[in-house]
Amino acid sequence: MNLVAENLSYKPDDQFHLNKVSFNFNKGNIYTILGRTLSGKTTLLKTIAGLLTPDSGSIHFEDKDFLKIPVWKRNIAMVYQQFINYPHLNVFDNVAFPLKQRKVDNQEINDVVLKSLKSVGLEGYENRKIQELSGGQQQRVSLARSLVKNAKILLLDEPLVNLDYKLREQLREEFKNIFSQGLSEESIVVFSTTDPREAMELNGEVIAIDEGKVLQVGSAKEIFENPKTLKVAEISNDPPMNILKATIESNKINFEGIDIKIPHHLYNVKHKNFNLGIRASDIELNDNGFEFEVELAEISGSETLLHLKRGDTKIITSIEEVMNFKIHDKVKINFNIDKVYAFDERGILASSPFGGSYV
Repeated sequence: MNLVAENLSYKPDDQFHLNKVSFNFNKGNIYTILGRTLSGKTTLLKTIAGLLTPDSGSIHFEDKDFLKIPVWKRNIAMVYQQFINYPHLNVFDNVAFPLKQRKVDNQEINDVVLKSLKSVGLEGYENRKIQELSGGQQQRVSLARSLVKNAKILLLDEPLVNLDYKLREQLREEFKNIFSQGLSEESIVVFSTTDPREAMELNGEVIAIDEGKVLQVGSAKEIFENPKTLKVAEISNDPPMNILKATIESNKINFEGIDIKIPHHLYNVKHKNFNLGIRASDIELNDNGFEFEVELAEISGSETLLHLKRGDTKIITSIEEVMNFKIHDKVKINFNIDKVYAFDERGILASSPFGGSYV
């Protein structure tokens, strides 16, 4: 039982929201649509759900033309960014609502609802009013209501985006367990997010998308270790991977007057001029390093993000502790050369620390 799309396109205005998107989703698996805001993620989910009709292309499910099946017959459950619950109903009745609409037997409703609430960590909350719940708990109610439908396709459109940092961290870790416990092996889960960490946590197949186009498809590990293009490298890292214009001369990499020894995995890079990629986490403060100036210091959770510049070169480094810096402070940094990437002048991966190349 596959959900298969071929060349889906949707262009309601001057720009493509979907541009020849194809995929093949298998039952029992989790798929993550990873992309920035306005990349086409929500449009794709709404097209699968039947809320939007593509201009061209096809969707087939269980060998049936999905585009000819009405929305209410598609056996799809969808969880939105905004938690949608019925404020006049308690938790139990919110979750039970779709079952009561189907006139399911009361004992079966009770059993199914309690099982679903337990799977999302809301056991004992059956009689609570929606207004008495936190944002995270309300989103869990929405998820539990989707689970009781026993839908063959579960679509989640950035379900954690409106939660605070701590709740996102907590639910991110729990979602994979919720899916494995609350869904049958016949179900397909499609989860959209702008957050690369969510894609890594869910550990399913990742579809990197931008401006309505699929850029790369692969496991979370594969996308993270070997991003096919500069765009994928930016999308799959938070903060985005630093990209620096560089040259290779005399076994050294040079950028903005900085020379660093060329690592072994870049020996075979054929182009003198290339794009050097390095993650924020692979740049460290070091008193014996290269001097940069602080443009901005951000506290993000338990880490500090430093925006630095040297001439025309701007980079971001992440420090795994809370530190205080002022604008125009001078700091010295070093680069972990064994973790750098090379992209050719077209932006295609030429060499990665993990042996990847697409040239």
